[in-house]
Amino acid sequence: MTTLKIHNIESAPSEAKPLLENSQKAYGMIPGLHGVLAGSPQLLQAYQTLHELFTQSSFNEEELTVVWQVINVEHACHYCVPAHTGIAKMMKVDDAITEALRNETPLESTKLEALRTMTLTIVRNRGNVSQADLDAFYRAGYEEKHVLDIILGLSQKTISNYTNHIASTPVDAAFEKFAWSKETVNS
Repeated sequence: MTTLKIHNIESAPSEAKPLLENSQKAYGMIPGLHGVLAGSPQLLQAYQTLHELFTQSSFNEEELTVVWQVINVEHACHYCVPAHTGIAKMMKVDDAITEALRNETPLESTKLEALRTMTLTIVRNRGNVSQADLDAFYRAGYEEKHVLDIILGLSQKTISNYTNHIASTPVDAAFEKFAWSKETVNS
């Protein structure tokens, strides 16, 4: 059951209308998350800006997927895990990477596994990571900029994951086939 209103262009506050129109143009639909975020035009704008900035960060498509999905899965976001599964497919990310992330299993690539581990460490420890954690991440080929870019991705995902928890946002029809729940992973 949805506990927050999912806006469309007509019902959204006036400041959110152009932002929803941009979503419509970009995705061919208004994602349910964007409809909920429209209740606060500033939050929708922040989310869209963070999304754009994160996709322009130092990470490639596989790395973006790792950061997004590690956070989505750790936060148990029923909406974002399926959405980012579909997005990963559109970005042509190897299905094996996506499935490992959805199932919380290690990645075959040593470098991507280091990214998965660092992202999970940052999320679980609320940014309190050790020098040993950082050194291991750097040995895998990453740099300080990558640590900061994980925080950028976490900022975006915190907005979406928390909003979806509160709103019980229904998964968009395009992503229903990628349904996911934490209970099925841990059973």
